[in-house]
Amino acid sequence: MSPHHRREIWGWAMYDFANSGYTTVVLTAVYNAYFVGVVAGDLGTGRATLLWTLALGLSNALVILSAPLIGAIADARHAKKRFLAVTTAVCVLATALLGLTDRIGWAMALIVLSNLAFATGENLISAFLPEIAPEGEMGRISAFGWSLGYLGGITVLGLCLAAIQTATRVGMSASHVVPLAMVIVALCYGSAALPTFLWVSERRLDPGPSGRAGLMVAGFGRLKRTWRELRGFQDLRWFLGAAFAYACGSFTVIVLAAVYAREVFGFGTTETMALIGLLNLAGAGGAFGFGQLQDRRGSVPALGLSLLLWGVSLGMAYGAQTRSAFWGAALGVGVALGGSQSVGRALLGLLSPPGRLAEFYGFWGMTLRLAALVGPVSYGVIAELTGGNLRLGLLSTAAYFLGGFWLLTHVDEKRGREQAKQPRQC
Repeated sequence: MSPHHRREIWGWAMYDFANSGYTTVVLTAVYNAYFVGVVAGDLGTGRATLLWTLALGLSNALVILSAPLIGAIADARHAKKRFLAVTTAVCVLATALLGLTDRIGWAMALIVLSNLAFATGENLISAFLPEIAPEGEMGRISAFGWSLGYLGGITVLGLCLAAIQTATRVGMSASHVVPLAMVIVALCYGSAALPTFLWVSERRLDPGPSGRAGLMVAGFGRLKRTWRELRGFQDLRWFLGAAFAYACGSFTVIVLAAVYAREVFGFGTTETMALIGLLNLAGAGGAFGFGQLQDRRGSVPALGLSLLLWGVSLGMAYGAQTRSAFWGAALGVGVALGGSQSVGRALLGLLSPPGRLAEFYGFWGMTLRLAALVGPVSYGVIAELTGGNLRLGLLSTAAYFLGGFWLLTHVDEKRGREQAKQPRQC
């Protein structure tokens, strides 16, 4: 591998490092609690939580509607890098602005905008993977990006917590320290993403259409053809079904892990932050290990093993009666999370036709965002129907991973890769 190619892979992986702080700090660890407790705190916990989930739900719905079309247009115009620059700038700016408003409406609008830009950028950066990964190394390179991403999440979370602790020691309130954390996230996101735009190249396989009209026509035209042609991608369809199933489970755990730890085991703020740190560290190790296994033994076996680990770990968490047992289950969850995310992203690239990667990763993003809507809501419904039994809700989440494993058994990786290489009209 040439030095130029190694540098490009580093540039690509740095985007995972850059954007991970947004999910860790804004969606999982800091701003979500700030929104419920401070921005919308006067409305009561129940209504404030509802508004938070509505904002996330709306942004996910917009991703579902827009992702395939944006991917199709990006492929048609060879504009993945330009689109990625726009979504990065929007997410960075919207995140920084979160720290400057205490109005509910503006805060919800900025969450919708920032999460939409984040998710769209995630699809676009993933679409570069099959282009830059050498034959037989896609799993390792995908794992490298995920591992670097988890480390990025820990780094940004650590910087934010250090700033928050320093600010609180001098008497600053949450209304001042959390906005400071949003600025830190935005600065880290923007600066760490620079190597991506400096070192990653856009491949141009053909001239593509020109003009706005040609761009939109090409985008809608390619999207329409893709819906029809999915019938010819048998293994890709089975995989997307499996991805939807296990993503329902993983998004549920990501969103509710801290709530479960607090309500069932009485975790405080410090312990919750430590739990998130453990999940990130274990996720980095899981991504790396499963990436090695993917390239050596195949994507489907590696992904299947990660889903089985998910089921076992959730069963352990359900049965845990002590904090130490719960910490052990959390370690398994982190490894499984990193493995399934990394292997799944690379497997999609193997099953997608060259020249239409952003388009198919757009469908991938649509699938994941639909799962982000369905999974957590189903958990909440089960918890409500069982009188607030969070343990039973967590155990029921394991069904998503078992369902994903069953759907995955229908995927023939070799056949799917051959189908992806067959010439089709773009």
